[in-house]
Amino acid sequence: MIPSIATVCVSGTLHEKLEAIAAAGFRAVEIFENDLIAFPGSPADVRRICGDLGLSIVTCQPFRDFEGMPDSRRARTFDRAERKFDLLQELGTDLLFVCSTVSPEALSGIDRLAADFAELGERAAKRGLRVGYEALAWGKHVYDYRDAWEIVRRANHPHVGIILDSFHIMSRGLDLSTIGTIPSDRIFMVQLADAPLLQMDHLSWSRHWRCLPGQGEFALPDFMQALISTGFDGFLSLEIFNDRFRAGSARSVALDGHRSLLWLLDETARRIGKPVRGAPAMPPPARVEAVEFIEFAVVESERSQFERLLRALGFVRTGAHRSKDVDLWRQGDIRIILNSDEDGFAHSYQITHGSSVCAIALRVADARAATERAKALLDVPHAGAIGPGELDIPAVRGVGGSLVYFLDGGVALGRWSEVDFVSTGESGQGAGLIAVDHISQTMQYEEMLTWLLFYTSLLDARKTPSQAVIDPGGVVQSQVIESGDGGQPDHPLRLVLNGSQSHRTMSARFVTDFFGSGVQHIALATHDIRATVETLMANGVAMLPMPENYYEDLEARADFAPGQIDALKALNILYDQDGHGAFWQAYTATLDGGFFFEIVQRDGYRGYGAANAGIRLTAQARLARPITVPAGLSHSHGRSP
Repeated sequence: MIPSIATVCVSGTLHEKLEAIAAAGFRAVEIFENDLIAFPGSPADVRRICGDLGLSIVTCQPFRDFEGMPDSRRARTFDRAERKFDLLQELGTDLLFVCSTVSPEALSGIDRLAADFAELGERAAKRGLRVGYEALAWGKHVYDYRDAWEIVRRANHPHVGIILDSFHIMSRGLDLSTIGTIPSDRIFMVQLADAPLLQMDHLSWSRHWRCLPGQGEFALPDFMQALISTGFDGFLSLEIFNDRFRAGSARSVALDGHRSLLWLLDETARRIGKPVRGAPAMPPPARVEAVEFIEFAVVESERSQFERLLRALGFVRTGAHRSKDVDLWRQGDIRIILNSDEDGFAHSYQITHGSSVCAIALRVADARAATERAKALLDVPHAGAIGPGELDIPAVRGVGGSLVYFLDGGVALGRWSEVDFVSTGESGQGAGLIAVDHISQTMQYEEMLTWLLFYTSLLDARKTPSQAVIDPGGVVQSQVIESGDGGQPDHPLRLVLNGSQSHRTMSARFVTDFFGSGVQHIALATHDIRATVETLMANGVAMLPMPENYYEDLEARADFAPGQIDALKALNILYDQDGHGAFWQAYTATLDGGFFFEIVQRDGYRGYGAANAGIRLTAQARLARPITVPAGLSHSHGRSP
């Protein structure tokens, strides 16, 4: 199949759009009519620009309100089509894109409509052109691709075919099996779009909520499997109407578009068990076994303060790097690296963002294979300076320019802590923290779909439905990416992506203060949250105070004895439950720069405490000025984590 994209998908002028599309690696493009109309040049100029950029033009679309017009309007409609034929020939393309009419004047009747297309096909044939017919989900008479195919079939003209659009088909929940009965030579083009599942009119849904394959909730691999069964091997084109994309970077959206098609073609090939043209050879999605470590870039002047915080949280400094100013801290299965080295990636990251999480490392089955898949999906690999005897750990660029490392059980990579670090011999009792439960990454609202696609295309992971969380300053959209069997204590990877259109939310303030997207908080798991929080408080860790009204409400709605409620209130622990079990959570005070830790206990629970998120955000907003952590755990200025 030949990947293509419509200019409507990206922002900018037509020239800017075409440059972004070519830079993303596309070699075919649909010109959207409005883009052409606004272009200050001739169609021949557009053809020349596309040629210079290595782009072939698939079509200029759409041609509206053609079929079924009354006799008084029919001749005029065919005159319009002839002028569109002139335009297509000037652009150097051969496909007239006709979407089903929405005109209130249009008459119904399959034979009438088929006759219109038979005549249009005859006119197109005289010019060496073709006509493709698409059923709009909101078409006046034709809104089902099966009806569109019947009209094309009855028109019985070799220059008339069907255009299939995944949004129009899947938004109506239509049966996909009929696709497999359409001869491949009668499918002139296929348009792809994903979307969240919404209850709204089809036109508004289409015009504002389409997204790239893998970013929504449509079962696009099912659609592709039905399409492959026809033998279709032509243009597979993205047509996305999305308000976020219109506000975003044209180059970023175009690159995401190409990545989404590569992912979908690879997914389709794996499903059917044989190669699909256009799908590059790549290893399967990487299965994440664990979060191996989290790396903080910390300026030297703040190092001792952050070390005191880690000790208060129960961590022990177990390793010192053999050649760099880098230390390894451990508790349970949690590994935190503090990097204050003045050379290398972490230092440059700290200069831009302040002391903060600069990298996460994921343990996967095959680190090199994960990196090769990332490259095939157009992700950006990272190669840092490697000292004598040090491991070359493969990595790709992640959220906000941070890194995602890949480690596996190989002889060297599986022993990274022994190869790169010298044991300090230190030990300690800890505070009962056992594992990384989840990592929360906060980003620009417009970036959320980009990073959702990045993770789900690269990793063997699933996404949960997006949720709206109420912040005192606005609404925060939150979406979770999980690998493994969601919600279990040994669950290897949970990532929470947050973004807000409001500039007043805590998420938005973090992005502004952080100079970009990044990790805003890390949730650490324990088997006994009361004992853990008691230990942390005894060690001087300031916990986020919760309102007394919360506990009065909890007592009324949950089956707790009064003494249990008092214990939760004294420790500022929140509670939630779902059909799988119970959940307890508590938060450290927000540190300078907006970062904080969360402490959680899961007893089968599979969520993330969404019912309590508004309470937490309100408590943090009330204490908008960062709380100074007692016992020397405060940070010296606003750039620390």
